[in-house]
Amino acid sequence: LKAMLHSGSTDMGEQGNKILLPASFVGGPRYMQQQYYDAMATCKHFGFPDLFITFTCNPKWPEITRYLKKRNLVIDDRPDIVCRVFKMKLDSLMRDLTDGNHFGKTSSGNIL
Repeated sequence: LKAMLHSGSTDMGEQGNKILLPASFVGGPRYMQQQYYDAMATCKHFGFPDLFITFTCNPKWPEITRYLKKRNLVIDDRPDIVCRVFKMKLDSLMRDLTDGNHFGKTSSGNIL
């Protein structure tokens, strides 16, 4: 690309190679499309969902702040800890919703 830029070419659209990301690349367009198709297939088989829950992470959760404070770290130093705590809390929520019988018998669940 640098050679084309220095040669005076102004059309960079023709340079380089196109890369097609696989559906396994998390967050890519093909991944998101596959997640959508999976959700629609679940709706077709089990019916439309009764609940739609959005679960977000709070970096000020006591578990996270306690860990970081003990080690004199800031949140930017250990993003992996934030992800781990979020995953543990998400798993706990899903377990409570599916096994806890809070809303009756669960026929399916989907995490996107």
